[in-house]
Amino acid sequence: MREKNGQLMKIAQAGLMAALCYIGYAVFPAISASGTKIHIGNAFVVLSAYLLGGVYGGLSGAVGLSIADIVGGYAASAPRTFITKLVIGLIVGFVAHRIAKLSDEHDHAYVIRWSAIAAVCGLGFNCFFEPALKYVWYTLLFPNADKAASAIKALIAITTYTTIINAVINSVIAVVLYAALRPALKRAGFLAAQ
Repeated sequence: MREKNGQLMKIAQAGLMAALCYIGYAVFPAISASGTKIHIGNAFVVLSAYLLGGVYGGLSGAVGLSIADIVGGYAASAPRTFITKLVIGLIVGFVAHRIAKLSDEHDHAYVIRWSAIAAVCGLGFNCFFEPALKYVWYTLLFPNADKAASAIKALIAITTYTTIINAVINSVIAVVLYAALRPALKRAGFLAAQ
């Protein structure tokens, strides 16, 4: 019974984090720069992976930001969004929980250092993965020469620094939020081993 309640709690937390990911994209202002949006939705994907682990964190980010794409009029990009956000969550969760063991007891400096490393790994990987996926998407899965050419330019220019700026902003926000929330969540028993 206890295991079933724990699973239900994790699903509820994942739903809450999906909603926060949606809000981070849809409600907070997004600046359109060179075809890419700067938003804080990815910060909540990273925070989800810190709090829930890679699988649940990645899934909550993927669901929340895919819904944001659909509701925001970008339904065609929702499947790619789902894949990229899931991968961000999986990478962040792997680094944070499998390598750094952030759910264990550690001093504050260790938590800040490893949460920053995990965020940079996940969002840094995304700087290359997202344009590469877009290229594969438009050359192999849904051939479109113009969009494939655009994806190649984005891959070469790493989306003209916008994705990097977005990654840095979201990494900082996620680390600050996690550092602020971690002590209270730990006391409440919400940071169980992943």
